[in-house]
Order: sequence, then C-alpha cells, then structure tokens
Amino acid sequence: MVFYFKSEGYVIYVGIDKYENEELIKYGFPEDIWFHVDKHSSAHVYLRLPKGENIHAIPATVLEDCAQLVKANSITGNKINNINVVYTPWSNLKKTGDMDVGQVGFHKQREVLSVKVEKRSNEIVNRLNKTKEERMPDLQAEREERDRVEREAAKKVTREKKEKEKEEARQREKDAEIRNYSSLMTASNMRSNAEVHSDDSDDFM
Repeated sequence: MVFYFKSEGYVIYVGIDKYENEELIKYGFPEDIWFHVDKHSSAHVYLRLPKGENIHAIPATVLEDCAQLVKANSITGNKINNINVVYTPWSNLKKTGDMDVGQVGFHKQREVLSVKVEKRSNEIVNRLNKTKEERMPDLQAEREERDRVEREAAKKVTREKKEKEKEEARQREKDAEIRNYSSLMTASNMRSNAEVHSDDSDDFM
C-alpha cells in the first residue's frame, strides 16, 4: 500500500511500512526526492519532481509540506519540536546487503540537504490528508514504463539530430555547387557574340 498526496500540483507519496519502503527504494524514479526525519525513525516520504526540475528548485511551500508530512509520520519526531528533516535525490540513496529492511545510507553526504521543522502544523497536515489516496501500484512496472518512455524520447532526439545533420550536409553541398557555378560565370570567363564572330573570321581568313 502506498499513500499519495498532492501539493500545489506536485505528487508526494509514502510507503505504509518498512517493507514497502524497500520497494520504494528499489523502484524509485530519478526525479524523486527522498525525505526522512534526521536521527529518528520515520516514514520514507518521496516528492516526485517534473522533468527538468531539481532539488534546489522545490517551492518553499512544497518543501514545508513534505517536511510536515515526514514529521507527522514519525512516532518520535511527531512528539518533539525543532527537528531536522533531511532530503536528497533518490539516486543518492545507498542500499547494501548488511542493512536492515527499510534502512538506507547515502552515496554522497554533500548531496543531503536539511530543513528545520519547529513544530507540527495541523493545518498543513490536515490539508494534505484531504488529498490522500491509497493505492497498490506495481512499482516495478511503473519504473519500467518510465524507463521505456525515456528511451523512446532519447531515440527520437537522436533521430531528429541525425536528420538535422543530414539536412545541413545537403545544404552545404548545395551552397558549394552554387559557389562553383558562380565562379564559372565571372566576367573573365564570359565572351560576347562579337568576340565569337571575330574569332571565326580570323580562322576563315
């Protein structure tokens, strides 16, 4: 079971337990941003960014929504004030065989950002809960479909690039032909009818 929320047009999703978190870790999208309460257990919250956006462009209100959702879904973090919520791109999550179920590390610590949450905002949590949807998605199939679309888009770009290169090559050849023709039509290479007749007379005599 995965819970989905909406925040200003963005999709936020949360696994129901640590076993679901394992699937989310495994089949997340490169566009996903992972959130977790720092130094306390909590749900794994993901924000799915539109293509072209990055972690530094997350709107402040959306960032706050994610942080509040993480806090509200942490047994310890929900009870105390002034907690830190860490977040990082999904691609920075590191999973090794010796880790417990649902546990993750990071490939690069410098890519882990943090936001402070002073206290729980019931207003924000209640607003998000009104958008809540429960689904049982096939996470693997969704990731495979995402990758398929990505590959097709990349192939299209490659095809268009090759066609553009061919067209530019054809245009260069055409321009070269025009330049060669123009060089043959210079005044020094041109002869008048009078010159032609004069040459013919001299030959005759």
